[in-house]
Amino acid sequence: MDNLNIVSSVLHEYGSITRAALERYLPRREPRQFLYDLITDYPHRGGKMMRPALCIASARMFGAPLEDAIATAAAIELFHNALLIHDDIEDGSEKRRGLSTLHVLHGIPLALNAGDGLALTILKPLLENRKVIGDHLSLRIIEEIERTARECAEGQAIELGWRRYNVACQSDADYFEMVLKKTCWLATIYPLRAGALIGTRGAIDLDLFIPFGFFLGAAFQIQDDLLNLCANDRYGKELNGDLWEGKRTLMLIQAFRRCSTGENARLGAILQRTREQRTAVEVTWLRELMMKYDCIDYARRIANQLAGAALHEFTLLSEGLPDSREKQFLQQMPAWVIERN
Repeated sequence: MDNLNIVSSVLHEYGSITRAALERYLPRREPRQFLYDLITDYPHRGGKMMRPALCIASARMFGAPLEDAIATAAAIELFHNALLIHDDIEDGSEKRRGLSTLHVLHGIPLALNAGDGLALTILKPLLENRKVIGDHLSLRIIEEIERTARECAEGQAIELGWRRYNVACQSDADYFEMVLKKTCWLATIYPLRAGALIGTRGAIDLDLFIPFGFFLGAAFQIQDDLLNLCANDRYGKELNGDLWEGKRTLMLIQAFRRCSTGENARLGAILQRTREQRTAVEVTWLRELMMKYDCIDYARRIANQLAGAALHEFTLLSEGLPDSREKQFLQQMPAWVIERN
């Protein structure tokens, strides 16, 4: 089996296990039409299942049985889907995993409430952890997810604030600070740390996973931003959605830096407007501006450098561990985040 097939195989296997576990935690009671059918919508749409797979693989690489990590993996996926509901509202997104977003289907008030309800469902698997891995480790995992929630909120606030007040002087370092908080903590750092906690029974320095998780998660985010511009027909979100929403991606930040004074003024004026006020002609111009100044190639180069750094960090933190399918999976994740489509 080739290396990227190992990634696909593990994502499929651990994704299927997590999806089956989710059914234990998704409520089936009234009011179904106005709440519980909405809560189950995004989890039932599928997804890459990268976050729970990272958690399970990390736990197993350090020697834990599969059963010890399933509840935590399910909690991570539930939390991710809850945040997607709120993110879609905040961003004004129209598509999620190939279908209309929840607030487009049901309106903002019902979607907001469903997001709140879905977020609360993570308490059940996290509390059930006590029966499997004990009170102490369960509490450590809850403490970790509390930090992750805080980091996510801070990162989302930074990004939303940039758009709300049309901030246009970001550096790459500003972008990476936002991505570390908004993306990396939930996408990669927390799943890896939670799995390592389970696998080592707490006998590991969790800060070892921050560099690997950051480099991996940042490469993942940049590739996600690139796919928003360059994806094929299998892409499940709105093409050019980031431009319609005015998101400060690495490509947009580079365009601000490189464009002429006149182009900079027009760019700022376009981004000052709301999504509803922006026109298709303006979005096309934004895309052409990025192409003119090689912003897409620039972001691709950065993403590849981050993936290389992630592989280096993983080599350091996994040194001395016996070879395993899970170790191979984690070792190949940097290449997968770049090559996925």
